[in-house]
Amino acid sequence: MSSLPRTAFRPCIDLHSGQVKQIVGGSLNDKDESQLKTNFVSSEPPSYYAQLYRDNQLTGAHVIKLGPGNDDAAKECLRTWPDGLQLGGGITLDNAQSWIDAGAAKVIVTSYLFPGAKFSLERLQDLSRIVGKDRLVVDVSCRKRGSEWIVAMDKWQTMTDMKVNKESLDLLSEYCSEFLVHAADVEGLCKGIDQDLVKALGEWSTIPTTYAGGANALGDLELVNRLSHGKVDLTFGSALDVFGGKTVKFDECVAWNMSAV
Repeated sequence: MSSLPRTAFRPCIDLHSGQVKQIVGGSLNDKDESQLKTNFVSSEPPSYYAQLYRDNQLTGAHVIKLGPGNDDAAKECLRTWPDGLQLGGGITLDNAQSWIDAGAAKVIVTSYLFPGAKFSLERLQDLSRIVGKDRLVVDVSCRKRGSEWIVAMDKWQTMTDMKVNKESLDLLSEYCSEFLVHAADVEGLCKGIDQDLVKALGEWSTIPTTYAGGANALGDLELVNRLSHGKVDLTFGSALDVFGGKTVKFDECVAWNMSAV
């Protein structure tokens, strides 16, 4: 069997107001909740998805708390699969270790690293030292501005001073073990992935990287595999049948992963 890397399906659990939802990423706005566009609100508890992923051994799934009121739901997920899920949303130096203790395999951080929307290497170093590089994921979710991608924080509402490029990813990778990249401009739209970003991530990143945003067909796994030379994994959200989607079947994603074993 070939030892070349191969793109894997990585699932997610997005929590908003304590419920599992699929949201159009660009519509999240703390100042005006009426702007929120929701594709799906689950009638199942968060633990349902954690158990589903555990049953299918889908490691590396990320649980994201989108705003306040999600701590109990997040803990419910972590209790369902201790050390099997990554947890992000509001992670800081003060609470990161407590989420590891609560059962998170890794913690995912973005906004804390950008006080005043400016990157703080000191904060990244402190966080990496406290929880360990192997337990830390940096979320470099971004928006495109011209020909460049800029890291966006505060639920993708605020642009930071960091560009997503080889130089920045090399720096970040010294202190973390994975990257999570939401392409916020296409997140939740089911209109296709940002192919240029996926290709760039395959060239720039030297550590495991998961891309999320716009995937709408099972064939996107093969597309990401080709564009990134198997170095970038893919998350499906709103297109997935377990989130009310019509174009991608969860079981087929599981089968894709199993076919690489």
